[in-house]
This record gives sequence, structure tokens and C-alpha cells, in this order.
Amino acid sequence: MKTEERPELQGKTLRLYLYLVKSGGGTSFGVRQVQRALGFKSPSIALYHLERLRDLGLVAKDATSGEYRLVKEVDVGVLKLYVKVSRFRLPRFLLYAVFTTSLMVSYLVLYPRTLSPHDLFALLVGSSATAILWYEVFRTLRDAPL
Repeated sequence: MKTEERPELQGKTLRLYLYLVKSGGGTSFGVRQVQRALGFKSPSIALYHLERLRDLGLVAKDATSGEYRLVKEVDVGVLKLYVKVSRFRLPRFLLYAVFTTSLMVSYLVLYPRTLSPHDLFALLVGSSATAILWYEVFRTLRDAPL
């Protein structure tokens, strides 16, 4: 998936796009279904934003049913904070958090504790980095629109 700058994707159009991504690529959506799911006041608002996404080449409209489906995913907005692995979206910070955690565990297991200034510094830096990265992972998951 390519990271792209899409200034057109903001506000309700971005909310609609995130809803389509979350719901899955193979699913078709009707205008009223989108209106109800996102709490738009009228179907015309949902139609307007679906057509904007269609003009951007992100959704396609089925000629027979009139329903829309997602045809292209791009990393925009909060999606930039995630990596798609198979059908899952994982926070980018998760990789770094797991890496620093494994470094800290390896350090604690492989090297004897001497409590020298170097040892204390390594423990301080390693544990701080690990804590910050895990905090960012949980914050990203908590605030996730997906």
C-alpha cells in the first residue's frame, strides 16, 4: 500500500473512507446504509461523499445495483499510523515496541547486573524507550477509528 497525500480526503469524506476500509474491501454499500452507519442527516450527503470517493478512484459503483465498493486503499490520515498485514491493521509502533522489549529482555538475561554507571544508563535508556513505545502502541489502538 502506497502512502499518498490526499488533501481531498478530509472531514466527512475521510470518515466515510475509513468506514469503508474498516468494513472490508469486498463489501458493497448502499447510500442509505452509509447514511445510517455514519449518522448523516440525509442520503444526499452520503451520496455526495461516495461520489467524491468515486471521482478519486477509491470506490466503484455497480451499474446494476447502484451500490458502491472499495477498490483502492491508500494511507491517509490516521491510516499512516498503521501497517496492513494480511487482513489486519497493526500500529507501526508495535514493531518498534516489540524490538526494544526483546532488546531489554536479552540484555537482562545475557548480561550480569553490576549496577555500574554504564549498566544503570543502559537500563534507564532501554526501559524508557520501551515504555514510551508501548504507550504509543496503546494510545494508537485506543484512538483507532478502525
